[in-house]
Amino acid sequence: MNMQDLPLTDTTMEPLSAPLSATLLPEARQLAAQAGRPVMDVLEELSGLAPDAFVLALGRLMHYPTLNALELHAMHPDFDQLGFNESASLHALLMQKDQQLYLVIADPLDEALQTRLQHRVRLPVQWCLAHRHDIATCLQFHEAQMRALDQVQASEGIGHEEEAPVEELSLKSISEDSSPVVRFVRSTLYDALKAGASDIHLESTVHGLRAKYRIDGVLNEVGGLNGVMQAEQAISRLKVMSELDIAERRIPQDGRCKVHALGREIDLRVSIMPSVLGEDAVLRVLDRKALSEAQGISLEVLGFAPHLLAQIRAQAEAPYGMLLVTGPTGSGKTTTLYGMISEINQGQDKIITIEDPVEYQLPGVLQIPVNEKKGLTFARGLRSILRHDPDKIMVGEIRDGETAQIAVQSALTGHLVLTTVHANNVFDVIGRFTNMGVDAYSFVSAVNVILAQRLVRVICPFCKVDDQPDDPLLLKSGLSAEATAHYQFKKGQGCGQCHGSGYKGRKGIAELLLFDDRMRELIVAKAPISQVKALAATTGTRSMREAGLALVAAGETTLQEINRVTSLS
Repeated sequence: MNMQDLPLTDTTMEPLSAPLSATLLPEARQLAAQAGRPVMDVLEELSGLAPDAFVLALGRLMHYPTLNALELHAMHPDFDQLGFNESASLHALLMQKDQQLYLVIADPLDEALQTRLQHRVRLPVQWCLAHRHDIATCLQFHEAQMRALDQVQASEGIGHEEEAPVEELSLKSISEDSSPVVRFVRSTLYDALKAGASDIHLESTVHGLRAKYRIDGVLNEVGGLNGVMQAEQAISRLKVMSELDIAERRIPQDGRCKVHALGREIDLRVSIMPSVLGEDAVLRVLDRKALSEAQGISLEVLGFAPHLLAQIRAQAEAPYGMLLVTGPTGSGKTTTLYGMISEINQGQDKIITIEDPVEYQLPGVLQIPVNEKKGLTFARGLRSILRHDPDKIMVGEIRDGETAQIAVQSALTGHLVLTTVHANNVFDVIGRFTNMGVDAYSFVSAVNVILAQRLVRVICPFCKVDDQPDDPLLLKSGLSAEATAHYQFKKGQGCGQCHGSGYKGRKGIAELLLFDDRMRELIVAKAPISQVKALAATTGTRSMREAGLALVAAGETTLQEINRVTSLS
């Protein structure tokens, strides 16, 4: 679906008594920018036309057919292709009538919206205009219909299954609990969720328990619990919540639990590890609703540079081959893979994933959790997946040679395989597969692209100020005053919004290695890695370090943060 395919003027439109002049557009844009208002609202006011007449005039000016409220009501929405929440946030509708799809928008001047819809809806459609109020009314009508259906299903007992108990976390429940240990566990979890922590660490010490939150990739100590006995009871409380063996303290244990906090259910992945001072616990927060409320599970979530995002999307649409994502734990690898699947999942392919564990549920995708206790490993699950007629496969992680061999063979036999592997950069991935016993020729024939990524903290916008790094920091960073003359150095002073850290939120940086014939020949010939890097540089591969320094130059992050996340070499 290209912009060239936009429809011509609808010849059935009624004659307009007051046609809209193209000369109003620049004036509307200027006034909208000054007032911080939508361009369409300003343009409609300048035109002086009634809503229906304005849409007709705008359609004739921009060469779009138009739909009124009655015509929208006569159509059926396709929320499978463009979900209700996304339709509401984008002020767009995908409607169906007589086997024809109509993509209805209110703002034909919003090129970013049209580009996003092109990536989201990959079916032949007829683009149309409707008034934003008519689109909103249509959405409200269908929302009411969906809620009515939910009530019918609930009354009939549809989907009622036994679920694990959910721990209620609120200030009221915490204050009412009489046990200081339970109160400590609940308040620690509640405060972590409010602070937006991705992980919660409870570490045993000589004197008790120490609590830390990982926020924006960095651990911060937040408090603790005195007393060895109380520390053991706190860990036991977590084991009870996760349905683990409270009597077993000599081996690691993994589990899951759910809590209800901040108006939603949140999953916690629990890892218990024995130590010389007792037991430590780490809880990974899997907040599905927070992610979907932010931007949905899409490639935009990590904030990659536009040119890199375009390359990733192009590779995700390949019919076969392997797409490898590498990076340390917590670098957003799973989010990247989920974003790819969400964008390529148009209902026309069978997509199957095998993960350990399934972190987020994706509609229309068969997701299989690894269960090593029952013998369901990545390798065994991948073999079974190949007998299930898949088109696209996601393997959560390649950990061993057997899984690597099957994944490579899958990519060589007409499947698109999306997977992750632990390595420091894109070039180290080649050595990892060699060490796992994968034949070099098979590996390079299967792989289309390798993506290495990290997440860096961005400067808090509420306390951002100008900065000038001193010479020792520039030298440590491999830079000079002359080379950074054009940099817009910034830093965060620390404020209440960022809890005094100077950083708020994270952004992805990445390096992308595309495999062409020359690259494959070098790898099969076991050429020195320096030659491989030199060839990659000529084909446009930019290192993560360079991507990070570009953010520094733009004033989005600091040299200290880039030095923390990337290597100078």
